[in-house]
Amino acid sequence: MEIDDLTPAEQRVWRAFATGAEVDFRDGDGEQSVRALVLRALLLNGPEQPGEIAAVKVRGARITGVLDLRYATVDSVVHLTHCRFEEAADFTGSHLRYLSLRDSEMAGLAMTRARIDGSVRLTRCRFGGPVRIDGAQISGALFLEQVEITAEASAQPVLQLNQVTVEDDLCARGLRARGPIRLDGATVAGSLDLEDAELSNPGARVLDAEALDVGANLLARRLRAEGRIDLRGARIPGRVDLLDARLSNPGGTALRASSSVIGEFWLRRGPRVEGMLNLRRAEINQLDVEPEMLPGEVRLLDLTYTFLTPHEPAERRLPMLERDGAGFDPHAYEQLTAAYRRIGDDQSARLVQLAKQRRRRATLPWYGRVWGHLQDAAVGYGFRPLRAAVWLLSLLAVGSAVFAGHPPPPLKAGEAPGFDPVFYTLDLLLPVISFGQEGAFAPVGCYRTLSYVLIVTGWILATTVAAGVTRTVSRQ
Repeated sequence: MEIDDLTPAEQRVWRAFATGAEVDFRDGDGEQSVRALVLRALLLNGPEQPGEIAAVKVRGARITGVLDLRYATVDSVVHLTHCRFEEAADFTGSHLRYLSLRDSEMAGLAMTRARIDGSVRLTRCRFGGPVRIDGAQISGALFLEQVEITAEASAQPVLQLNQVTVEDDLCARGLRARGPIRLDGATVAGSLDLEDAELSNPGARVLDAEALDVGANLLARRLRAEGRIDLRGARIPGRVDLLDARLSNPGGTALRASSSVIGEFWLRRGPRVEGMLNLRRAEINQLDVEPEMLPGEVRLLDLTYTFLTPHEPAERRLPMLERDGAGFDPHAYEQLTAAYRRIGDDQSARLVQLAKQRRRRATLPWYGRVWGHLQDAAVGYGFRPLRAAVWLLSLLAVGSAVFAGHPPPPLKAGEAPGFDPVFYTLDLLLPVISFGQEGAFAPVGCYRTLSYVLIVTGWILATTVAAGVTRTVSRQ
């Protein structure tokens, strides 16, 4: 391409290329146009000047035509900022040193399987069509700060980052997009920043990030998401920070992080999640969740965590376990019990275990439920042992008073010991201890019935206490 074939604006860009000088069209009169094929010619075979570093640095131009650099190797730095692209740019399969398109307006962008030796900066870009960066390898950072994507609503992703590899941070703070975003299998060596982002795809997946691998944190403070967020199988050794976030997908799953490995999971200071929270089979070191944020349905099957913060009474944590629509899960109760014991709150741990037995009771056949109610009433399944003493003392007082006023006749008048109503009642109540009273006297009538009631009650108390003691020892 000869310089005489260029417009005055294109000649300025052509002459500046060899030295890497910037051409800023914003200070002129009216918008200046530069053909995309001119930029392509420069980047592929532009003039060079010894001792200088060639680069395309253009501000405020209108780029006409398609900037087509598919599978091209570009050794020059590309700065096309504050520009307006009439057509979607295509960098599919290209190899670039550095790319900055910040503050530009574009019809769309394709960078599938591109390789960039430095960073990609798309800060404050406005896209009227989909952005595809899937499979790209970026040696630096990927900046999507305050990007706005206004593609027409469809089932296709408006931002596609599947299998992308970013060797630094992926910053999408303030991103605004209407439609699905795909991050399946993406690898981010640093942090993934979605703070203040506004994502909308009601009734469907808004952020699909299965098998996401983040080296540090997933930052999503003040995130506004309408639709389903899917983090199944993600590995995030730092924290998933959802402070002040608003997650909404009524009638469906709002957040799925099943089978994920997460260092810290923060869900606090925001409104209640609208939709189901799914943490099945996840491994979380610190689960930092406020009870008020939990939705009406929470899936916790095989969830494991080491610490549960902030510290709340067991009465405020138990509803989380009872909202699992999948049914009774003993593992969830054991996890909560272990969390309380780890911080020395044995009282709360016992309350959780008691709640576990009561919920398990509902899954048993009728005779199991009857026996469960007896254990609960007698000794609180072994977690309230003093209740057995209260029962025993109450029955002892009743029996002693009745038999003191109506002593039973002796079986053998000449051989019977002196009658003692207290020890006689204890003989009836305690099945393994004998004071020689029960076998020496035989009550009649209604008093015989009372003696039978005391014997049966004593056996029930003894059995429930033994079951509770056994359960307590087995937990140690």
